[in-house]
Formats: sequence, structure tokens, C-alpha cells
Amino acid sequence: MTQRDDYQWLFRKAPAMATSIGEDGTYLDVNDAFLQRLGYTRDEMVGHRPSEFVTAESSRRIEKEFLPVLRRTGKLENKPIAFVASSGEIVECMTNSLIENDPDGSFIRTIAMYTEIADLARANFKYREVYRSTPAMLHTVDGDGKIVAVTDHWLQKLGYRRDEVVGRPTTDFFTESERKRYADGRLRELISQGDFNNEERQVLTKDGRVLHLVVSAISHRDASGKVDQMLVASKDVTERNRAERELRVTLAENARLRKELERERDYLREEVNVAMNFGRIVGESTSLQQMLKRVEAVAETPASVLLLGESGVGKELVAHAIHARSPRADHPLVKVNCASIPKELFESEFFGHVKGAFTGAHRDRIGRFQLADGGTIFLDEIGEIPLELQGKLLRVLQESEFERVGDDVTKSVDVRVVAATNRDLERLIVEGEFREDLFYRLSVFPIDVPPLRDRDEDVVQLAQHFLEKVCNDFGRPVMTLTRAQATRLHNYHWPGNVRELKNVIERAVILSPGNVLRLDLSMPHTEEPTTVSTSDGAKQDDHFLTEKEMRELQKRNLIAALQQANWRVSGPDGAAELLGVKPTTLADRIRSFGLKRPAR
Repeated sequence: MTQRDDYQWLFRKAPAMATSIGEDGTYLDVNDAFLQRLGYTRDEMVGHRPSEFVTAESSRRIEKEFLPVLRRTGKLENKPIAFVASSGEIVECMTNSLIENDPDGSFIRTIAMYTEIADLARANFKYREVYRSTPAMLHTVDGDGKIVAVTDHWLQKLGYRRDEVVGRPTTDFFTESERKRYADGRLRELISQGDFNNEERQVLTKDGRVLHLVVSAISHRDASGKVDQMLVASKDVTERNRAERELRVTLAENARLRKELERERDYLREEVNVAMNFGRIVGESTSLQQMLKRVEAVAETPASVLLLGESGVGKELVAHAIHARSPRADHPLVKVNCASIPKELFESEFFGHVKGAFTGAHRDRIGRFQLADGGTIFLDEIGEIPLELQGKLLRVLQESEFERVGDDVTKSVDVRVVAATNRDLERLIVEGEFREDLFYRLSVFPIDVPPLRDRDEDVVQLAQHFLEKVCNDFGRPVMTLTRAQATRLHNYHWPGNVRELKNVIERAVILSPGNVLRLDLSMPHTEEPTTVSTSDGAKQDDHFLTEKEMRELQKRNLIAALQQANWRVSGPDGAAELLGVKPTTLADRIRSFGLKRPAR
């Protein structure tokens, strides 16, 4: 009998179950104890792969876990494997395997020895199976912090295989900052202290991503009281932390936008107030009073208003008066000059945009409709809106809803609309340049604002009002209008309306070298009157008002304001507000003129 035969006989007769596996992964030989336990013949097994005689789970582990370790280390120690006997019985074993090489290092065979798991060992095996398959991030470390067991879920989260993890220090999977935190024996010190709860930790996945974990641990101590194992449970809070960071950023951005919105609202309100001279409408003409009656009638309602009139008649001032007399007076009045907005920016200007919606949209922007929420929006030069955008304006007027450019979230607003135009919208409808349905939506209550040439009685009063204001603004002594200058103002046609009158007064104040107003330097040429009539009907050729005449003019103006305010001096729409003076100043003037409220 040769040495080879002796070896084969000893192998086959060994009391422990054993197999010999070739380089191609098939059985070269199986011993009698193995055949007897599984119930196969040698011919049924030799030449076949072990995976043909094991459970599906064991077959998977052989390919994914055992073979990689065996090729890398040359051995396996105490690895579980479950065979299927010829009778169908599952035989659970622990295997220890070793690669045998010849003296020059060439592969000869793999010898695998199997020990059937006893009841206690089988229970431990089942525990190991449950541990691995539990849907939680668990890993167990020894007293030195080396990983001895890990769940499938832990491996899935970090992207590793089990053989790449077991036996390595747990710090190998920490981020650089975490490694420094637990360097120089501090990890071992932490383990020795025993259980801990809800500590934050950062680990790196195999592909380099950072996971933020909250970890807790329970420890096992040996007979001497020293921690020899620690079960660590981890909870991935990466997404939660990211959401919290985004929420903090969003809240900060919302706070910034709210402050910006408040600043912009205050700016717009101040801009409108300044432009409209704080809502004061000056004049007593019949045409003006008729218009003001319509303003009073519609102001308390939520109806849309369309202001019609030539350029410069003061449509903005009328819009402000409507807002100031409405229940929305405490909310913003936002002006949009439709003629000054580039076509491509109309939608963004009206409705706002989100960051990145278009080139140059570096941050979120609030639109004018959202700025005016709860208040009034004044759409000046409404006839200049491009036809293709009129439908979107119509939608927000009908449904009170809109979307910002680049956003799919619908926002709701409560806005009262006052529009103004100096164009013939009905003609634009015929020419196909303005939507008829938008016209009817805007012109629920049209108001014609009269031109200055139809307010002949108001010209001098307006001029005096502008003169006082401009002198105050420019820091100059208040000048007065002479009788000749008043007549000259009356005689002019005023194609530019109130705006032109204001500009004339401003130029006159600027060009007047002393305290005498040089209206002739700022007005277009008009025929100079040679004589004027005094209050008693006599003719005189002077070109000024006497102090008595100025006092009489001021008295009549004061009485007119008191009558319009129903003799109320202070408060909203009181005579002081109408005249643009302090209530105390007005009270002094009333006393100086000896005026008293008429008896009812």
C-alpha cells in the first residue's frame, strides 16, 4: 500500500466528518463519516460542488463570504454551514477549513472539517442568525473596540461585506475628526465605563459618504467585572439633521425675506405718500367735487376701480385717496408702473420668482401682488401690459391665485385693484391689443379724473399749495403769488395738467434770485395782462396782491377746507390734514381770523 493510499484510508476512516475540495471547487473526496451522516454515496458527491448539497442560504454565504476569506487568509474558522441530507433533513454544522499547498506554494486541495452543532450550539447559531438579520444597525465590539459581530443592516448602511469588517477596530469606520476624538486610548476608556445613551457619532461609508449617527450601548462584563463585549445600537439621523439644517436655513431666509418685505413695503408706502403729497387733494372746483363724490362712494367697497384721465392729472393721488378711505388703509398700497417694466420681467415683477428660475435669479423675490396682500395694488398705465401677459393678470384678479416664476406652489392673495390709464382701452380692444374680459374686470367702477383746464377755479389754489411746499422743501422763505401771476396761471391752457403746474412752480422757485417769485422765467409764453380788477371792481395796473388781499385769499381757502372737513380741525380728513399744516397751527389761524363754526 502506497503512502497515498495510506493517506486516503486515514482520511476516509477518520471519525470526524471531512471533505477534500479541488481547485475547481468540486469534491475530490469525502470521508465515510460525512457520507454516513448525510446518506449519500461517494459517487453521488465526488465531482460535484458543495453548493449542491447545502441550503440556499449557505450556498450564498459560501460564494459571498467564505470563499473570499479563504482565498485571502488560507483558512476558515468556525463558520456555520447547513447541509441537506438525502432524506431532506437539514444538518447544521460548523466548519474549519484549510488550504493545503505543496512546498513551492502551488495549490493542492482544501481540507474542510465539519462538526455537527449540538442543541446549545444550535441555539447559539440561531441567535447569530437572528442577530444578523435584525432590521437595525447593530454591531458588537470586544474590550479593545474590535468588531466581533455586525448586522446585515449595518453592513448595508455602510456598504461593506461582513469579511471586510469583522476583526477590524471600529474606529476604522469613523470620520477623521471622530478618530482623533477617540485616539490615544480614549475609545478603550469609553468602553470600560460601560453603558451609554444617545451619543452623536460620524462614520464614513465605503464610498466616502458621511453618516450622522446617534448611538447607544449596553456592555457585558467578565467574572472580574471588566467589559469584554459591548453591543452598540446606531440610528442614522443624517436625513433628519439635513432636514433640520434646511429648516433652520429656510426659517432664517423667511425671517430675512420678512424683514426685506417689511422694508420694501414701508419704502413703497413712503414712496407713494411722497409722490402723492400724503394723500392731499387740493381744489374746490365743481368737476373735482363730483369726482370726489365717486371716490367716497367706492372707497368702502372691495370693487376694482379704473381711473381714466390724461397724463399728469393726478390719478396716483386719487388711487391713494381711495385706499386711504377704504378698510384696507392700514395695509400697504403698492404701485406698479406698467409702462416702466421690461416685457420679459412683467411676470417676475407682478408675481415674484424663485431662486434659479432664470438667468440672474440669484435669490427668491417677492412680487408686487404678494407685497400688496391685504391692501391695494395700483396698476398705473395698465394699457401698456403685453397682450400675452394679460391672461395671467386676469387669473389673479378672478381667482386671487398665482404662481411665482419657476415655482409650482399656488399662492393666494387678498388684493384690491385700482388701475389707471391715459389710453382709450375700448379702442385697444377693437384693435386687438387689450383683452375685453380684462377690461370689464378692471372697470367695475370707472372714475374720470378731470384735467386741470376743467378745474379753472383750482389753479391758483394749487399753485399756492405747491409754492409753499417747494419753498419749504428747498429751505427758502415762502413766496406769494401776485395778482398778475395768478391771472397768468388762469390764462394758460395746462396741457401737462397738475404735473406741469407743479414743475412750473418748482422752476420758478429755483430761478427766482430773491424773495420775489419770477414766474415769467419758468412759464411758457402767455399774453401779459395790462390791468387787473380789484375786489371792488376798480382797475389798477399793479402786478401783485396786497397783504389784505392775501389775507382775504387765505381766509377763503381756510373756510373752504373747514367746510369740506365739516369743521373738524384734526384727525383723518380733518382741515389740518387737508391743508397740510399742524392742528395747532390751524387753530391759531382760526382764532386770528375770528372764524366760528356756523350754528346748525
